Amino acid sequence: MEKVYRPNVAIIVLSHEYPNKKDIFIAERTDLTDIWQFPQGGIDEGETPEDALFRELEEEIGTNDVTIVAEFPEWISYDFPSHVAKRMKPFAGQRQRYYLVKLGKEAKINIQTEHPEFSDYKFVDIKELSKHTAHFKKPVYEKVINHFKEEGYL
Repeated sequence: MEKVYRPNVAIIVLSHEYPNKKDIFIAERTDLTDIWQFPQGGIDEGETPEDALFRELEEEIGTNDVTIVAEFPEWISYDFPSHVAKRMKPFAGQRQRYYLVKLGKEAKINIQTEHPEFSDYKFVDIKELSKHTAHFKKPVYEKVINHFKEEGYL
């Protein structure tokens, strides 16, 4: 049986001080202690990945005041760990489109949204990122970050 992947966007949010500072936004999930990630979410029927990016940011961090800096050139898929896959049926994992965005200078982050997904957030130096992220997302995060580094964005 062929695996089914949920279409999804993932957003690497840089502080408004980019490119002078390359701090990256990460947020701690409400349902998992000490698991930090980028904002992300499903692409709804009829929605473009960019539409989903702006909607998800508004829903998850309370602002979509961002400028798109770059887009990863391909979709990346990953499988959920088995304990996550059970509650995400029929999806075996996610097929993601990654974006690098810069937060607007006047943007106000508010994670206490209508349906909070995050309990805390912070901006971390790019070198600190891997200390905080979920083990099953690390290979994807590293691939995307390395691409943006090679392209001169990070």
